[in-house]
Amino acid sequence: MDRLILLALAAGLGLTFVMLAFRTIRADRERKAYRASYFDACKSLLTERRRGEGTAGFARLSGRYRGRLVDLQAMPDTLTFRKLPALWVMVTLPEPLPVRATLDLMMRPTGLEPFSNFNLLPDQIALPAGFPEAATIRSDDAAAIPPEALLRPHLGLFDDPRMKELIVSPKGLRAVFLAEEADRTRYLVFRDAEMGARQLDPARLESVLDALASLREDVVKTRASHSESRTA
Repeated sequence: MDRLILLALAAGLGLTFVMLAFRTIRADRERKAYRASYFDACKSLLTERRRGEGTAGFARLSGRYRGRLVDLQAMPDTLTFRKLPALWVMVTLPEPLPVRATLDLMMRPTGLEPFSNFNLLPDQIALPAGFPEAATIRSDDAAAIPPEALLRPHLGLFDDPRMKELIVSPKGLRAVFLAEEADRTRYLVFRDAEMGARQLDPARLESVLDALASLREDVVKTRASHSESRTA
């Protein structure tokens, strides 16, 4: 009798193990699938699209928006000091700009942002009046940064509290925003930090792309006007 009970228990444990393994494999496949398709809803915004693999299995999507090169990346941030794990989206216009220095405006910097080299920039810039109070500005050359008057008309980008960073550099433009945070209950109880199951909203991305495109136009125009005044 005891032997039969032990055999039944062993069979039950074996079945439980098989079910857990099956669920783990299925969950892993689902995770890979939705991370790979994270930008799919935004494809219609871009032409000449190219798809690649980014961080942690998330898709990387590039193409052209209104004729300008665009690169999209998603990066999960699961550092333990954060209240909740976060998913950041980096929107880059990687075409060279006529500026001599990098200007990096970061909201509420911690120095540990995994998507940014903000903390490595040597010069901290005094925050001009009217800029977001929670912002910090750094540069690799404080004497050569774009004038504040150029950026001021575009600060509406930060009316969205989820906007985290704006970079203007000789290599191009980048904006970073918070796309999602892990579910509080599932994270606190089960330490479940899964994010990205829902595809990025194209309307949200389009507003960022429009803001960057507008800023790029002003940077180029300002440089062209400056060159003309010097040769006149």
